[in-house]
Amino acid sequence: MATQKLYAGAKLREMRQRLELTQKDFAAKLGVSLPYLNQMENNNRPVSTTVVLALAQEFGMDVTELSAGDSERLVSDMREAMADPVFADEAPPLADLRLTASNAPALARAFLSLHRAYRQTHERLASLDEALGREDARIQASPWEEVRDFFHYCDNYIDAVDHAAEHFAAASDIRAAAVAELERGGVTVRQSEMEGLRRYDAAAGVLHLSNRSAPQTQLFQMLLQVALLRQNALLEATLDFAKFQSEEARAIAKIGLANYFAGAALMPYTRFLEAAQTCRHDLELLAIRFGASIEQIAHRLSTMQRPGAKGVPFFFVRVDQAGTITKRHSATRLQFARFGGACPLWNVHRAFETPGRFLRQLAETPDGVRYISLARDVSKPGGSFGAPVRRYAISLGCEVRHAEALVYADGMDVSQDSAYEPIGISCRICERKDCHQRSVPPLERRLTINTDQRGVLPYEVS
Repeated sequence: MATQKLYAGAKLREMRQRLELTQKDFAAKLGVSLPYLNQMENNNRPVSTTVVLALAQEFGMDVTELSAGDSERLVSDMREAMADPVFADEAPPLADLRLTASNAPALARAFLSLHRAYRQTHERLASLDEALGREDARIQASPWEEVRDFFHYCDNYIDAVDHAAEHFAAASDIRAAAVAELERGGVTVRQSEMEGLRRYDAAAGVLHLSNRSAPQTQLFQMLLQVALLRQNALLEATLDFAKFQSEEARAIAKIGLANYFAGAALMPYTRFLEAAQTCRHDLELLAIRFGASIEQIAHRLSTMQRPGAKGVPFFFVRVDQAGTITKRHSATRLQFARFGGACPLWNVHRAFETPGRFLRQLAETPDGVRYISLARDVSKPGGSFGAPVRRYAISLGCEVRHAEALVYADGMDVSQDSAYEPIGISCRICERKDCHQRSVPPLERRLTINTDQRGVLPYEVS
């Protein structure tokens, strides 16, 4: 099998600029000529083995960071944007998108921001009674989408916050440590009969926790409040670095970072990674050991991307009963649709049919990459009779080459081609011609319409 060449010009250039080195000095440290470095930075040549070794030895770089994860995400996002009907006659070929993502990632992100602004404009014009005549009807990215993209392109791993949480979790009793930390800040914790999970009364210095919620939920909410009150300087510094476009996005991101701190304190990186590797990523065993929910465990596994100590690269997604993606992250080559639902052939949708059970699936995407996917429903009860129950399904998976690290792969024949089910990202950018679940035609393909016959679809894809 031929070895895949590694093109990582943008990463090399970014690292050199971060180190404040000229191309000449950087080339000297890597042991290559100046023209050779220039060609690598412009993706005219692949990164050589000599350079990879030099990056690790000279700069202590985790060479897995040179992988094409960011480029693949950008390509996936651009392909989905290009599925917009406005590009129907002008969509560039996939090769051009890949070239842009690898050589000009800033331009790719600018294009995605522009398309997002276009979508916002289109949606505003569709609701004239709300958009017209308002002084604040300015066009900007949805704060929710802006925050989601921030975590997406950070690989869902925030190093400074993760380390701070791990340091806090060094205490033997994390619950007692959380209570003590809040008391040092003048905050008393009380269990109350209340709607919702948490309410902080700043004037009285009281943190109210719902007595209807589970103990692990109460602990998580305490840790979240610790982050907001006692780690505020760290959170604000991280938010300054992100440069959000609106105060709404900044506020949403702050809650996201506080949630991140809580999860990382409940499941500290080093101990959690060791435990996950020991039990081969058994979600139920990890949930018992760390006092967390199955969803929290799955989400945390998708963040194990600390440089120099990376875990299995997982994807994680949560969907509601309508198939809408409400959480998404991928440290793998598999990416998710930014708009709309996920592929209906994916086992995450079938999880609603078998509550309380783990579903396993071997799947293959159109690019030929194979995955093992685990799905399960998760319910969030309201806490009283008649209260609404929120139902979701989650999926956690990785490339099949990591199957031996997963207890869920036991008994599955990963060597059989017939064992893999074909899945995609979204119908607009899926190139499969014979999918019986296709809802809309694929981009970059011409259609043939024959009025004299009808197959599974009312058209044929060229």
